[in-house]
Amino acid sequence: MLPEEDDNNDAIRPERIPLFLKGREIFDITTQIVALIPEDNDMLQSLKGFMLEDAALLSVKVAGAEGAGLYDIRMECAALIRKAGRDMLAHCSSLEMFGFRETHYLHLIREAIEEYRLLFIDWVRGFDPWDYVIDRWGLFNPPGVGPHDHNPDDDLPFTED
Repeated sequence: MLPEEDDNNDAIRPERIPLFLKGREIFDITTQIVALIPEDNDMLQSLKGFMLEDAALLSVKVAGAEGAGLYDIRMECAALIRKAGRDMLAHCSSLEMFGFRETHYLHLIREAIEEYRLLFIDWVRGFDPWDYVIDRWGLFNPPGVGPHDHNPDDDLPFTED
């Protein structure tokens, strides 16, 4: 058994995945920076909520993808992670535009997101394209699989035993 596997079910534990750990780091950094947002600024408080939500998704969706295993679910989680990461960068720019005084800390988030992005590329590259069900919506199928393809599992005989 590999050290990153769980003793009970051979599943990889998200807490041991570098991408998951970097996501938690980004959440911690973000939490500390947005704590500096003045309570009386409604616009910045709104951005604070969005930033915390997006920062949390960076780890939560990694855990979801690892728990699911199937290619289409993993790709769906990856798409949500990508959106959250890109939104985090946009939120940093919004903080600057709307008068956040502590902008000198925002480079910490930007640099961490870039490190996360590089880990993300390697993580997605490791998805198993043979572990899939056909995504009938056609968005998250592995290469060469279409939404109208015949599902070979439909040919398996069904027995109640």
